[in-house]
Amino acid sequence: MRPQLNGGTLGRPKRMAGQTLRFSTIDLDQHAAIAVKFRRDSYVCSFGSDKALGDTDDYLEWLRGRIAKFPDGHVHVWQGDAIVGQLEMIIQHVQTLRGYVNLFYLVAQVRGLGLGDALHNYAENFMRVGGAQSVRLCVSPSNVRGLAYYRKHGWHDHGPNPKDGSVHIMQLDLH
Repeated sequence: MRPQLNGGTLGRPKRMAGQTLRFSTIDLDQHAAIAVKFRRDSYVCSFGSDKALGDTDDYLEWLRGRIAKFPDGHVHVWQGDAIVGQLEMIIQHVQTLRGYVNLFYLVAQVRGLGLGDALHNYAENFMRVGGAQSVRLCVSPSNVRGLAYYRKHGWHDHGPNPKDGSVHIMQLDLH
C-alpha cells in the first residue's frame, strides 16, 4: 500500500520557526550526492563513523528502489533554496500495517530550531494516510539527543534490536 498525497496534505509546505519548509521526493538525478552526504552524517552522529553505511552505489540503488515504491516517504526537506533535511520511510505489513523510518535527518545548522517538529508531523501524517497503526525506527543508545527527541514526541523504547544489539527499537503508536 502506497500513501498518496491525500489532497496535497503531505506535500503542502509547513511553517515552523518562522520558516516555510517544503517536502519533495528525493531527485537522485539532481541530488544523489546530498542524499549520500546526509546518510553518511547520520551514521557519524549515531555511531561516530560512517563505515557501516557501506558502498555508496549500493545505498543509491537501494534508495532508488524505495523511492519507486514510496516516493512520498523519501523526501528532501527544503528551507527556501536549501535542502536541510531528509526522510526515508516505508509502510510494511507485519501482523498489522506498520511504518518504518530508516532516516530522520536535519543538517547541523538547523537542529534545535524547532524544524524537527515539521519532519515528525510529516512522517506521522505519511504513516496515518498509509494506514499504519504504529511506526518504528532504530536509534543508537549513544545518540542521546535523538533519544530525547523521540521520547519527547511520544516514542517508546522497546530495547535492543534482536538483529543488531547496537541499536534500540523505538515505536510510536498511532491509534
